[in-house]
Amino acid sequence: MSAFEMCRVVGALLVAGSFAMGALSWNPARAVAVDASPFEKLSGRWVGDGRLGVRNNATEQVKCRVTYLVPGPADQMQQTIRCASGSGSIEVRSTVTHAAGNLTGTWTELVRNMHGDVTGTVTPRGFKVNVQGEGLKANMDIVILGAKQVIEIQFIDSSLIGLTLILTKG
Repeated sequence: MSAFEMCRVVGALLVAGSFAMGALSWNPARAVAVDASPFEKLSGRWVGDGRLGVRNNATEQVKCRVTYLVPGPADQMQQTIRCASGSGSIEVRSTVTHAAGNLTGTWTELVRNMHGDVTGTVTPRGFKVNVQGEGLKANMDIVILGAKQVIEIQFIDSSLIGLTLILTKG
């Protein structure tokens, strides 16, 4: 996998982590409250790993460390994600905002100076997220299982096929 492809993967991971972390504090009973923030319990460090599928290649292991800061206001979160695979590493920063049950944000890959936008919707089990940026388009399903989040990414028009990632707080 090239460094450019790794950058696209991490951009997608960044967004997935942002939206999945919001799901950890989402409560259907609170969903009626327009200003309820999904970021209240996000602060801290999360780690995990997963598998990346690349067209015409073997799957590759990816390890990630994510740090979430909610410095205030509670409807905005800052995130840093660092990921590494056998092909290289990457660092991405993002800002995600919550308003009336919708999440929007931007991300920037610091080494290669790539950037993009994210949007998402809440589902009964987590989130559905769309990611767009320079050379990156992906759809994600994020499911919350207790203290873990399972992220499935499907890349569109890419040599990357998909990514499965599991993050745990720690």
